[in-house]
Amino acid sequence: MKNKNTKGFTLVEIMIVVVIIGLLAAMAIPAFQKVRTTSQEKAITNNLRQLASAADQYFLEFGVTTVNTSVLVGTGSTNYVKPIAAVAGETYVSPITQGTDIQATGGTPGTISVSF
Repeated sequence: MKNKNTKGFTLVEIMIVVVIIGLLAAMAIPAFQKVRTTSQEKAITNNLRQLASAADQYFLEFGVTTVNTSVLVGTGSTNYVKPIAAVAGETYVSPITQGTDIQATGGTPGTISVSF
């Protein structure tokens, strides 16, 4: 009588585990991408709101209606907004004119604008 070795997994058991992991990944990856895109959109919108607030302050201080983004952003003498890092490869439209929308173009989410 031979002793049958029952240690280890069968090929069917391993394939079932691989299929389950594949299904879980197929459900998780699109959800992760959606959360990532939403997060990027919110970060860009926040940056645009900061620019709008800085532009409003600049307009009040200097009595002008147009300002370049480079005057508002950075560590220079004005320092209205700290340097803004692009979160999705976007660029912020310059100059900013009072009463118009501020826009960020490019990047993953596309064009986003904020009214002020």
